[in-house]
Amino acid sequence: MDILAILSGAGGVAWTVVFFVLALAIIVAVHEYGHYIVGRWSGIHAEVFSLGFGPVLFTRTDKRGTRWQIAALPLGGYVKFLGDANAASGKDADAISGLSAAERRHTMHGAPLWARAATVVAGPVFNIVLTVAVYIGMIGYTGIATDLPVVGKMPAMPFEGQSLEPGDQILALAGTPTPDLTAYITAASELPPAARVAYTVDRAGAKIDVEGPHPLPPLVDSVHPKNAAMDAGIQPGDVILQAGGKDVTAFSELPVIVEASNGAPIALKIWRAGEVIDLTLTPNRRDIPNAEGGFDTRWLIGLSGGLLFEPEVRNAGPLEAVGLALEQTWYVTKTSLSGLWHVVAGKISSCAISGPIGMAEVMGDAARSGPEVFLGMLAALSLGIGLLNLFPIPVLDGGHLVFHAFEAITGKPPSDRALNLMMTVGLAIVLSFMAFALTNDMMCS
Repeated sequence: MDILAILSGAGGVAWTVVFFVLALAIIVAVHEYGHYIVGRWSGIHAEVFSLGFGPVLFTRTDKRGTRWQIAALPLGGYVKFLGDANAASGKDADAISGLSAAERRHTMHGAPLWARAATVVAGPVFNIVLTVAVYIGMIGYTGIATDLPVVGKMPAMPFEGQSLEPGDQILALAGTPTPDLTAYITAASELPPAARVAYTVDRAGAKIDVEGPHPLPPLVDSVHPKNAAMDAGIQPGDVILQAGGKDVTAFSELPVIVEASNGAPIALKIWRAGEVIDLTLTPNRRDIPNAEGGFDTRWLIGLSGGLLFEPEVRNAGPLEAVGLALEQTWYVTKTSLSGLWHVVAGKISSCAISGPIGMAEVMGDAARSGPEVFLGMLAALSLGIGLLNLFPIPVLDGGHLVFHAFEAITGKPPSDRALNLMMTVGLAIVLSFMAFALTNDMMCS
């Protein structure tokens, strides 16, 4: 039994807490290490590197005089540099005044502007780099589909008769030629629902005709965290035979049935490893991104389908993997920022914003779905935290960058009084946002 199975059996709350803390610890450690290492490279001395806040559970001091510690409250972390009054890098004027010019160079407030700016921006940049690195690793592990529609793996399906087999190259789908995987997917998406579909395949050099289920069957490929399907116990690999009393032969029939329910409970008949199971779930109202860059509000149950088979894959080259990872990172960035803007503009529900409880539930559900889903959510959460820290709000990294930009333009930093006032305002904004997100966690289903 692996560690995921052990923790899953320990209880839902324990599972959620463990994996949320694990994800947050990784993200915070990477973020703060970015500040620390770039600060060190820039000649700024770090006095404390802390994972968590509050009472210290573990501590040690390295040969450079930096105290590394783990604290009891695992909801963040900080690096306290020489000359900082607090974890938010407030200026300790009394401490700095007692230092020599050479010693002040090693403080955050006495270092050159370029060193301070580089140290501040390094945290969010390291979060973004973590996201790209996770995506590269996932692409390297799973591979990418070849250009030809060749069957890699066939899932178990409730289908009687001769069907597709691993290694088959599909030459035609219901009479439509499929010279490459793109053509096959296009033909599959245009095919109407049907219980049996004709395939022409090349099998070990012989051209034969076989029948099989619809190429886009009601086969559950993934279950989305914090959604109706997850709550109902649906699992990847399940085949939906009926929904709302209607037979289902293609995945495209499900959205129509779900939308027509208008939020009422839907009875499902599920095939799972040879056994037929009855389940009921209640759709959730969700805002999802559309192709035009906006959002559509629809009833959703939180699962995705895919092809009848897993296409044959090949290893991605290093540059190809990096390019695909950057594309995915950019897509998640655009979608996240667009969603936040639509919430602020009142165009979609504010329930799209989650607080710590919502994020914990998502990470717990993602871990239940498997390592790949957990890593995907870890990458998205790291990116979100990196982007949030770049917002131009005092106390956040983006606010400090604004102060540095002001200094670069005017030749002098804001006054201590102005800094203290803006930091107070910034803290109030951040705390208000956290309270708002926490309220969403409790009010939004």
